[in-house]
Amino acid sequence: MIVLPEAVRERAMRLADALPAYVYDLPALDAHAAGVRRALPGIELYYAVKANPDPALLRTLAPHVDGFEVSSGGEVAHVRSVLPRAPLALGGPGKTDAELTLDVHRLHVESPGELRRLIGTGRAADILLRVNLDVPVAGAALAMGGGATPFGMDPEGINECLELVRARDRDRVRTRGIHAHLASGLHAPEMLDLAKAVLSFGRDTGTWPEIGLGGGMAVSYDDPEERFDWEAYGRGLSEMWRPGETLRIEPGRALTAYCGWYLTRVIDVKRVHGEAFAVVTGGTHHLRTPAAKGHDQPFAVLPTGRTGSGVTDEPVTVVGQLCTPKDVLARQITTSVNVGDVIAFGMAGAYAWTISHHDFLMHPHPTFHHLT
Repeated sequence: MIVLPEAVRERAMRLADALPAYVYDLPALDAHAAGVRRALPGIELYYAVKANPDPALLRTLAPHVDGFEVSSGGEVAHVRSVLPRAPLALGGPGKTDAELTLDVHRLHVESPGELRRLIGTGRAADILLRVNLDVPVAGAALAMGGGATPFGMDPEGINECLELVRARDRDRVRTRGIHAHLASGLHAPEMLDLAKAVLSFGRDTGTWPEIGLGGGMAVSYDDPEERFDWEAYGRGLSEMWRPGETLRIEPGRALTAYCGWYLTRVIDVKRVHGEAFAVVTGGTHHLRTPAAKGHDQPFAVLPTGRTGSGVTDEPVTVVGQLCTPKDVLARQITTSVNVGDVIAFGMAGAYAWTISHHDFLMHPHPTFHHLT
């Protein structure tokens, strides 16, 4: 279960007959981002737009970040339309030739082949070489590095890129440093261990003005009150920093997850082979996060005072409207719920709506609302 802020509760009850809906708590996001910024003195902070590109969220984050990490031409165009002068770092393992020619602050090069195509365009670019180090990433929710994956290059690939730039186009293609995003879902001590490995590789390979350490800070859906230890992480990075270096991080989920709420309404409560199910409007075609990560999305029940069948203080599985047994938002959570109640799913501010299969079965899309 999760604590529901009063402002979200009030908006949820006003929207009770017009659900599903997303509500983004912008003051909460502003306060959280400000705290993260304070914990990272001297560290560049970029927001990973893939987590949630909602324009109001981008505007709220803008005063607290140094730039935005984007992963496609579409994200470049989107952020430019919202924040035309924001610095952008373009990453991603499959850039097209058109994307390689986009005007961005930094381009993360993923392979020698990508670098050859970039050189072939004739464009000027400031690049970071994305390195995939063979280092332990035990406990990570997702591993983008630490071994053979499609992301980045091993040290041999980095050396090949350096030779390419030296031999062919060092004036137009300027190597500013390295970038590494090796894993996601790690706590501060593990993140600092990865940072130490990346910095050691970078310093052994050359003198790099910039070292990008990526994102991947842990977010707990089991305990919504648990937060990544930004202060410990900031202290650790400050101790590792050397004069002349720029250290950059790119969190996404850990910035915006907490500000988002997905609101639904209970349309049926049923018992099948002894187990209770609450069927709600919407489902994982709007909020794919629990299906994608295999967790129970934390929620709060808002009784509406309507009469209807329900259950009291017993395990309930909350499901959506889709014709698939995978449309499960939370499984066997002890609660009380009745037909007509509103259910508010928290931690829905990242990797939620934009990663979901919106048009499966062609149910209506949710509406979107912002608390200011």
